[in-house]
Formats: sequence, C-alpha cells, structure tokens
Amino acid sequence: MVAMIDLAMPVLVSTLLVFFASFVLHAVLNWHWRDQDPLPDEEAVTGPIRTAGVPPGNYRFPFAPSEKEMRSPEMQKKFEAGPVGFLTLYPSGVPKMGKSLTQWFFYIVVVGVFVAYLASRSVAPGAAYLDVFQIVGTVAFLAYAGSEPIASIFYARKWSATLKNVVDGLIYGLLTAGSFAWLWPAV
Repeated sequence: MVAMIDLAMPVLVSTLLVFFASFVLHAVLNWHWRDQDPLPDEEAVTGPIRTAGVPPGNYRFPFAPSEKEMRSPEMQKKFEAGPVGFLTLYPSGVPKMGKSLTQWFFYIVVVGVFVAYLASRSVAPGAAYLDVFQIVGTVAFLAYAGSEPIASIFYARKWSATLKNVVDGLIYGLLTAGSFAWLWPAV
C-alpha cells in the first residue's frame, strides 16, 4: 500500500497537465465551439425570456410540479404541442471564466485525490509503469467521461458533443495515468 502523501506530486502534475490540456482543447483548438447550435431566430426566442425577467437557472418546459400532474390531459396537450426542452440561463453580461476555471481546477484536484486513493490501495509501491497506468487511466477516464452519455440519453445533448467530451475524458485519463505511472513511488 502506498501512502497518500507519497502521491501528492502525481496529483499535482496530473492536475496541471489536465488543466493545460483542457485549455488547449477549448481555447486554442476550439474543439467544442459547435457543440450547441444557434437558434433559428435568436431574438424571437431571447426577447420574451428577457422581457419576462427569467433569472439565471435551469428550467424544464412544459413544467409539471408532480408526476400526477405530468399525466393530466392538459399537460399531455402541452407536450404534444411543444416545444419540449430544458433551458439553462447564465447571468447577463459577457461570460466571466474565472469562477468556472477555478471550479474546474478544483474538480481536477478532487479527481486526482480520489484516483490517488484508489491507486494507493490497489497498486503496490515499485509497481511497473504499465500496471500503474492501467489502473489510474481506467479510474481517471471514468471520472472524467463516465457519466457523459447521460446528457445525450436524458437531456437531448447531441451525441457528437458527448463523443467529444468522452474523447476529452480519454485524453485527461491518459495524462493522469502517465503522471501517476511516471511518478509512482519506488519500493
């Protein structure tokens, strides 16, 4: 068993590599730029939302407050008439990435800590590079990409966007695996 403190460096290195890789994928390559489509008539949709004063949040429409009401004839008519969907609204103004990037950075740290914990309990000190790589890579890939298909299955995200997120997760998992395997404590 490896002490968690001995895995601080792999956690740090993998965090920095994953953070940098995500920057390259999102900001340099614009890999996710077309994950969402434009509205056919943006102002016709956003104008009424603005006028209604809808605050930032996550919304579902048509909205039924209970399962019983969801089955009512009135609600069924609303579903048939459409549109049916989910809506996420951010605060108005130019998007500020500072908060999101900080949260992303800490998420990567948390993933690294949990990966370190599982690896410390399942891989011996001095283990071969590939042994560490396989365990850590699998766990990290699952952490970064394992739940991505849910957004396409239940929330109508395009499968192409989900596939790109899974590829991102694979890249992040491989970087994490390489960091841990390279810096794994010797006997």
